[in-house]
Amino acid sequence: MNPDPKNFGLIGVAGYIAVRHLKAIKETGNNLLATLDPFDSVGLLDSYFPKSDFFVEFERFDRHFDKLKRSGTKIDYVSICSPNYLHDSHIRFALRHGADAICEKPIVLNPWNVDALQVIENETGHRINTVLQLRLHPKIAELKNKIENGPKDKVYDVDLTYITSRGNWYYISWKGDIQKSGGVATNIGIHFFDMLGWIFGEVKNNVVNISEYNKAGGYLELKNARVRWFLSLDFNDIPKEFKEKGQRTFRSVTVEGEEVEFSEGFTDLHTATYREIIEGRGFGLDEVRQSVITAYTIRNARPIGLQGNFHPILKSI
Repeated sequence: MNPDPKNFGLIGVAGYIAVRHLKAIKETGNNLLATLDPFDSVGLLDSYFPKSDFFVEFERFDRHFDKLKRSGTKIDYVSICSPNYLHDSHIRFALRHGADAICEKPIVLNPWNVDALQVIENETGHRINTVLQLRLHPKIAELKNKIENGPKDKVYDVDLTYITSRGNWYYISWKGDIQKSGGVATNIGIHFFDMLGWIFGEVKNNVVNISEYNKAGGYLELKNARVRWFLSLDFNDIPKEFKEKGQRTFRSVTVEGEEVEFSEGFTDLHTATYREIIEGRGFGLDEVRQSVITAYTIRNARPIGLQGNFHPILKSI
């Protein structure tokens, strides 16, 4: 039993990732007072917070927050699981209503949005937290510790491959609209770009070899790493031996040719993230800035084709 439960609101409760936030709020012993989504397929609330008020119109949700405030009920946090392009607006909503924000990735699509939110954070005195759960994965933390305790001037060779196949629905939804999702590098890559920067330091060079609607690949030069990366939504890009096993996702990170195995342990990382945030140790705007800049640069770069130090999988696609 949590002796000091916090009150939450949640925006985007019908979305794919929302269940992890519902689980995290419940497992940390807190209350969910109100939720919002324009789609009303939210029966999963019954398994977590059946008494939570639910709204399909933002205006009524906003009015409800105001009524709660005037009745003396404080909303401590607003969890934001809405489409990427709406994060900025929904974060502002949370801070205006006197709550801290917990926002899914990517926190925003453009670097200048980070700067503007920092101004609002300073004006309101409320904090913006983002979900960078890979930083809490034991295997990733172990790798960071290994690099930090290794030679300070060593530059590691890293290959990142992430293929998570999606059906036709993906491209019809907002996720398939680069103006709304940020495209492949932002929507499925930003966690990895954050992880790489967290472990290997600042980005010194950012080259894009290919950039298509469903895949992208390039080269990142970091302070302590040379990274060849490839991201894809295309089932055909999954290695044959994994497709034959029926797998629709392939994830690989190698450092100096050695595989970093971190495929297990993802399901509890949102709960761990919430615990850290509530204890005042959340990841904020300063932590997320570099990955937003990296993904933005990739999205707006002119691909150079198969030149330079590119990911080996690009030869076969």
